[in-house]
Amino acid sequence: MRLSDRIDAAVASAIQSGQRGPAPQRLSAALHYAVTPGGARIRPTILLSVAMACGDDRPALSDAAAAALEVIHCASLVHDDLPCFDDADTRRGKPALHRAFSEPLAVLTGDSLIVMGFQLLARAAAHAPDRALALIDVLATRTGMPFGICAGQGWESEDQIDLAAYHRSKTGALFIAATQMGAIAAGQDGEPWAELGDRIGEAFQLADDLRDALCDATELGKPAGQDDLHGRPNAVAQLGIRGAVARFDDVLAGAISSIPACPGEAALAQMVRAYADRLVPAVARQPIPGE
Repeated sequence: MRLSDRIDAAVASAIQSGQRGPAPQRLSAALHYAVTPGGARIRPTILLSVAMACGDDRPALSDAAAAALEVIHCASLVHDDLPCFDDADTRRGKPALHRAFSEPLAVLTGDSLIVMGFQLLARAAAHAPDRALALIDVLATRTGMPFGICAGQGWESEDQIDLAAYHRSKTGALFIAATQMGAIAAGQDGEPWAELGDRIGEAFQLADDLRDALCDATELGKPAGQDDLHGRPNAVAQLGIRGAVARFDDVLAGAISSIPACPGEAALAQMVRAYADRLVPAVARQPIPGE
């Protein structure tokens, strides 16, 4: 089975579990709306790729971990789009959830997905209780304070921003979770995999800054130019387009070299490079007139 099929099946099963019984119908529909279409599903893909590189001897636990990570990510997007944060009208080429269902239902949807993420891991604990506990701890660390995506959102309310900490929390946290959780699900120590996730997260943030500066809303599937609009620090403003691309290439090379020794090391390196290269808009690598 392809990784994308495993991820889609695990996420679909998770959402269906949250819609059983006499549940509120609009909130049930909002749960499905929040996770479809699925976008690149890059975080759970990295998680499963690491698990497979390490042997993937508990695939049911790996699938639960992948679904848990993805629903947490989708929850963060629902909350990010709210008027109190980014006030975005669109996400993944369709109306943001709070536009389609209302702000109260968007808050409840995000909250429900966060709870669902940890419930998925708890229910999968029978496959390997010690691994499940470690997975819950990593996911909680990279979701909350002081090192998770909540901290990343919190940095935007500060008068002075630690750019490295901001990016590591806002974007890098769930990539670190992906690499560590993939290793843990396969019975390996997650700590040596943190650097790979950190570097992938930085590369993704650099690519995101480039796309925000160079692509339009149609290409992005969400509003463009948000960094300038909200006065956020970003790599293009600090380094310029050429500098941001050069930094991206350096970070990607460092990510690949940081992959711990494992049976599937070569295949994993190939996957990381293939995914990362697709993130940078082609226009960013085109010659600038007059150079």
